[in-house]
Amino acid sequence: MSATRAPRSSLAKAAAPPRAWQRMLSGRRLDLLDPSPLDVEIEDIAHGLARVARWNGQTVGPHAFSVAQHSLVVEDLCRKLAPEWDRKRRLMALLHDAPEYVIGDMISPFKAALGLDYKAFEAKLEAAVHLRFGLPPHPSAAVKGVIKRADIICAYFEAVQLAGFSEAEAKRLFGAPPRGMRLKLTPMETAQVQEAFLKRFRSLLDPA
Repeated sequence: MSATRAPRSSLAKAAAPPRAWQRMLSGRRLDLLDPSPLDVEIEDIAHGLARVARWNGQTVGPHAFSVAQHSLVVEDLCRKLAPEWDRKRRLMALLHDAPEYVIGDMISPFKAALGLDYKAFEAKLEAAVHLRFGLPPHPSAAVKGVIKRADIICAYFEAVQLAGFSEAEAKRLFGAPPRGMRLKLTPMETAQVQEAFLKRFRSLLDPA
């Protein structure tokens, strides 16, 4: 007796690769494995980052502290740390976490567990975003160093003011902020921070 054959349509369905793209509200379809700058829109980035919570949402207050608001603070800190920067470098600071509009904000221990595959994936998204807005695919080591310093300073104040860390614990994890530097962080409502992010982006892209 001959074996029962599976319907051809079932075989084709089984062989089809899994979907690796995401439909954006702008209508763009972003290929997550091979992202094209042509499918990157700042409105999608602002929309997504305003809805991605830092610290996995484990922060005080009626609103989450979003990646969009974190990005605004980091860009402002970079202006203080490197006042000689031009608009392109400040724009890279604002967009330093832009890939998270697609992949979310993974906490550092989880990123470390995922290893190099995650970093390569994140780097592809970063390059697509940067090229879309006329920036180098990746920041130079010097620019990246300043952004990282600002990122860590912001993380310290987020940890102490919003995420329940003691000052001693935050200093152990992130180091002490520069002497005399103070930040007061109040999580913003989603629509408000989304608009603030877009406004800052546009002022850096086209100051006129």
